[in-house]
Amino acid sequence: MSPQNTYILAIESSCDDTACAVLENDRVLSNFIANQKIHEKYGGVVPELASRAHQSNIIPVVHEALAQANITKNQLSAIAFTKGPGLMGSLLVGSSFAKSLALSLNIPLIDVHHMHGHILAHFIDDGQAKPTFPFLALTISGGHTQIVQLNSASDMKVLGTTQDDAVGEAFDKTGKLLGLGYPAGPQLDKLAQQGNPRAFEFPVPKAPDLNYSFSGFKTAVLYFLQRETKKDENFIENNLKDICASVQYTLIKILFKKLEKAVKQTGIKQVAIGGGVSANSGIRAHLKSMEAKGWKTFIPPFEYTTDNAAMIGIAGYFKYLEKDFAGLEVTAAPRIHM
Repeated sequence: MSPQNTYILAIESSCDDTACAVLENDRVLSNFIANQKIHEKYGGVVPELASRAHQSNIIPVVHEALAQANITKNQLSAIAFTKGPGLMGSLLVGSSFAKSLALSLNIPLIDVHHMHGHILAHFIDDGQAKPTFPFLALTISGGHTQIVQLNSASDMKVLGTTQDDAVGEAFDKTGKLLGLGYPAGPQLDKLAQQGNPRAFEFPVPKAPDLNYSFSGFKTAVLYFLQRETKKDENFIENNLKDICASVQYTLIKILFKKLEKAVKQTGIKQVAIGGGVSANSGIRAHLKSMEAKGWKTFIPPFEYTTDNAAMIGIAGYFKYLEKDFAGLEVTAAPRIHM
């Protein structure tokens, strides 16, 4: 074992998945996730149930991650954890466990911003090309829609953000209106691939500068469905694939209209995406198509797209190199700025 190697155990518990990973420098040795199926029957995450499940899962998940990495806890160099944003009860489980483990092993504690992890996941050693600084990142998830300029791993500037709802919420809530199960976003994506994206026209909300807005879009879809189902009660059933395709087409148009503007304003043509919604096939395909305009694009592997601990580990590794450690007084933060 090389003495210069850094072994970081990372914990992610911001929402409804309990995840733990072990990284050797920038290489993932294990990345274990325990999903919570209990929320499916409620059509969304129930915070109290999520925190209880985290309490049950945290110890076996950490044990499994260490076993898969084939190292012992005494070989760890630091413990990284998600500080926020997220559900307070869920974050408290991960942060409390991380603090206790770091204290017992007398090793550094590293707090990580959840969205930093999504962006920096591109730097995991997985054989794929990496962006170089500076580059732009579009962070898209159930709670975030932002355009971020990265000048370094620790120097990030938000150029635009959502003023209300996030794009992931727009996908999920639109899917719910259509009668799709939870989570609705991936199901909408699958159906959209079989439909006509120009079948129905939905408005593109206006937001200043590089900011986004999605609340009006959701309302427009709701009114559209109410109007059409009054004419034909089977409208959704008969046009489901085309509705999904049209919704997805419009949401992609909204995202990339501002992203193209950001590229033009900054002159930066290296563009990466991150966050759970970056798993969407339409978004991934559209970003790739922008290479025809001279962009250099970066799309994360699917295993590092949705919430996972490997992304927290790589963000923690960058902070470890800078000796940017947290004290035991650090607390979870359900809302936290980039």
